[in-house]
Amino acid sequence: MAILLIDAGNSRLKYARLAGGHLGRSRALANGAWRAAKLRAPLFGGRARIERALVASVAGPKARAALAGAAARAGVPLTFVRVPRRGGGVTVGYLEPWRLGVDRYVALVGAHRLFGELPLLIAGIGTALTLDVLTRGGRHLGGAIIPSPALMVATLLARTQGIRRRAHGGARAASGPFGRSTRAAITEGARYAAAAAIDRAVEEAAARVRRPPLVVLTGGGAAAVRPLLRSACVTVPDLVLLGLAALAAERR
Repeated sequence: MAILLIDAGNSRLKYARLAGGHLGRSRALANGAWRAAKLRAPLFGGRARIERALVASVAGPKARAALAGAAARAGVPLTFVRVPRRGGGVTVGYLEPWRLGVDRYVALVGAHRLFGELPLLIAGIGTALTLDVLTRGGRHLGGAIIPSPALMVATLLARTQGIRRRAHGGARAASGPFGRSTRAAITEGARYAAAAAIDRAVEEAAARVRRPPLVVLTGGGAAAVRPLLRSACVTVPDLVLLGLAALAAERR
């Protein structure tokens, strides 16, 4: 018997199976295929019987309906995680907990489970760059949301005439913060901006938690930003799935 864990984000859907306390290899689907018939086979197929499914979704109502429909067709009970005031060892610091993205909450649970003896800054780099501070005791102090490097680049190319024209077909080679082509200036500028925001957040958080927090990087854009960070950091690619695994163990 296995538990299916699903992280439905803005850009893609990641999933893995939890069996015997072991989290299996994660897989991913593009978020363009939000139809129950297409989701049933990759998510609920295979030889291993799925006992239930636990989902953290920020992908919107169409995705939720497709996931619920695929689970119903497979005869598998499915639960969407909601953000509580307290859960998974974490106390949410938002004035209204439900306004915290469920992916951020579950990532906090996963990070606390892995590194609970340390104060943490969880940096999720996906469509957006989210920053959340967590104390050693699991108290969430709040966070910040800014555009990710990919979104910064996309916005500049979509909203400007001169930059877009000069960036088209330009050199892409990395050259530090001061690019020698418009394309390099955009891409490197966005990476450095994200890294600077994270390092500044570490400084600000240190005054609250009495020491520089460990940065826990996750999300598809983490690899591009990590080399530029000056702060101590670790990368956990499947942090939301790990958080879901922790919550699934609590809900037995």
